[in-house]
Amino acid sequence: MRNSIRTFLLLALIGFTGAGFVLRSDSYFLIKKNFSIFSEVFEQVSSHYIDEVDPEKLLRTGIDAMLDELDPYTVLIDETESLQMDIVTTGQYAGVGLEIGARGGQLVVIAPIEGYSAERRGVRAGDIIREVDGRDVSQMTTDDLQSLLRGDPGTPVTLSIKRFGMEELLHFELMRETIEVRNVTYYGLLDNDQRIGYILLRRFAQNAAEEVRNAILELQEEEPLDGLVLDLRNNPGGLLDEAVKIIDKFVPAGEKVVWTEGRIARSSQTYRTREDPVYPDQPLIVLQNSGSASASEIVSGALQDLDRAVVMGERSFGKGLVQVVQPLSYNISLKITTSKYFTPSGRSIQSSPFITHEDIMSMDQVPDSLRTRFSTRSGRTVYEGLGIEPDIIMAARQPGMLEIALLQNSLYFFFANEYTANADRSVIEDPDRIYTDFLNYLEERNFRYTSRAERHMNRFRESLHEDLVYDSNERLKALEELVELEKNLEKQRYAEYVRRELYLELLSRFEGRSGRMQVHLETDPLAVEAARLISSSEEYHALLKP
Repeated sequence: MRNSIRTFLLLALIGFTGAGFVLRSDSYFLIKKNFSIFSEVFEQVSSHYIDEVDPEKLLRTGIDAMLDELDPYTVLIDETESLQMDIVTTGQYAGVGLEIGARGGQLVVIAPIEGYSAERRGVRAGDIIREVDGRDVSQMTTDDLQSLLRGDPGTPVTLSIKRFGMEELLHFELMRETIEVRNVTYYGLLDNDQRIGYILLRRFAQNAAEEVRNAILELQEEEPLDGLVLDLRNNPGGLLDEAVKIIDKFVPAGEKVVWTEGRIARSSQTYRTREDPVYPDQPLIVLQNSGSASASEIVSGALQDLDRAVVMGERSFGKGLVQVVQPLSYNISLKITTSKYFTPSGRSIQSSPFITHEDIMSMDQVPDSLRTRFSTRSGRTVYEGLGIEPDIIMAARQPGMLEIALLQNSLYFFFANEYTANADRSVIEDPDRIYTDFLNYLEERNFRYTSRAERHMNRFRESLHEDLVYDSNERLKALEELVELEKNLEKQRYAEYVRRELYLELLSRFEGRSGRMQVHLETDPLAVEAARLISSSEEYHALLKP
């Protein structure tokens, strides 16, 4: 056993040198020495430890511990995760066209994807998935279920679902087919009078840039746009090449928009735009938040540095590291960080991978004089190290505990299933009645939640000595009554937002995601402010000057 392990390790070393890595003799000795120690420890533990050990688990733990010494993005990817990476790199997969999610401990259809097998056969949003090919899926994760639904194009799969209002399970025989992953999930006009376009880009998978180009061309088909809003909120990134191609659409060919620097020569590259832009000079606003990362930050950072766009929203995530995926044996891959990228001004947007929210908040207090300064093309000052900082800061509204509890328990979702089960669109035209019916629905299900005031009250009570609690019953009771009063006032404060979310959920049952999105944007504070800024040409252009 020992000889076989050493043979494998020596072959691995030969592979490293053959792949172009040059090791100094002292490095070679240290690697050989520690590989030998590792193999001997593994042999002793697997042969003589008091309990029988799982050798695969033991070795995988050792690999994971080694990678833990590096950045958080260098990880092993198993077969399921490799499939997800393939979707990003190829822009497609074979399935039945369903967006799946977990709601209230059940696997449900969030939405059927338009034009594919599930939608054509009549699967609806809100359907609860019980079986796939007769196999119970109630204890599965969403990833497990997606794996069952995927397969070779042209192969059948039977879905058994529970639909509200029907006693029997419904069975749908669906056909797997090639599903094109959509990067642009919505585009339209924010303001028809002034022709302000809006594009929601969810990811940077294959063909993202072409989808953005097509959206721009279609929005400008009748007449030019007065302005455009590119929404990158909660976009986690994806392919670097797609980010560069998207910048192509807004700046002239030949512009340096990002470059990477790594330890080895092939990891250091410069990326320039190659094509003439389809939207070269009209007002452009990029929306971002703390969930905008990686390729999203390349786009917003480059457009900010080139003074081509106004960036609005929150500070971005701060992921300025580039990973490549190296295939290994047995359908395993290694996603490994190879370089760091820089925006046109020369700044890195990488935050420390170990930085906490509290650290970031404290860094907000660091004076600008102590931070590394860079300049945009026109001379505006920008800083590195904490992601892309917007030109206009607009933090998202923080939801109250009532709103959080309603979402956590999927109560909007299941109420909409029941409310629209045997109704037409007219059922959602009476918002007051809907809200009253929803409150009754919550009461019937004995919905309860803990407000922030209640949490503080409970902690306070727990911190008191039991004798003091006994002697202070009247005072504590008065405090509890005050907390209950605050809770009732909280319901009134958040009633507007609850009504809005409720209406959007019901609307999606009749007009799908695009209909819901169109109405949502009418009251989205960031989208509304972006449209207002574009309408004020003088104010917009002033933001792009030093």
